[in-house]
Amino acid sequence: MAAATSTRERLVNEAMRLFSAKGYEATSVSQIEAAAGLAAGSGALYHHFKSKEALLDAGIDRQLDRRRAMRDIRALFAGLGDLQAELTVLGRYLLGVIDEEIELLQIAARTPAGRSDRLDTAYAALIDGLNVELGDWIAAWAPAMAEQDRDVVTAFAINALLGSRFATSLFHQSAPRIPDDRYLVEWTALVANRIQASR
Repeated sequence: MAAATSTRERLVNEAMRLFSAKGYEATSVSQIEAAAGLAAGSGALYHHFKSKEALLDAGIDRQLDRRRAMRDIRALFAGLGDLQAELTVLGRYLLGVIDEEIELLQIAARTPAGRSDRLDTAYAALIDGLNVELGDWIAAWAPAMAEQDRDVVTAFAINALLGSRFATSLFHQSAPRIPDDRYLVEWTALVANRIQASR
């Protein structure tokens, strides 16, 4: 039997869900308490967190922990020796990271820059991390590609993956217009062609 979710964990889960759906500013402490099964307006949240911002920080920490846990996955498929196969697996991995971090991305999209230094830093670290993962992989496959060209290809490829998720999660489409498998076939072909042209 699974252990019951702690009140603190419920508060973090519900706060991140509400922040991602409504935005940090538009979400009240009372709404978070009610969503977590506490009496709305009771101040029960403050028994676990000193402020709404501290609750956001706890959610960001959880997202960063998930990100760290996924870092070693790329080593599992490195060295397959097939450009298309590695790129397809890497694309799935990167989509997996984006899916794990979608609440953080939605919160960042709905929160004005500068409102939370922790949020701005976490968002930048996530986007930078995605770019580094793919950029390092491209550099290994196409060492002759100019760094500036690699940066452009990397940014294009990461933005294409982010865009596929934002269309459904941020703009509330019920399902992706193009299934992931089909999308990744085209994504892989475009990125692989650019890499092969530089080898």
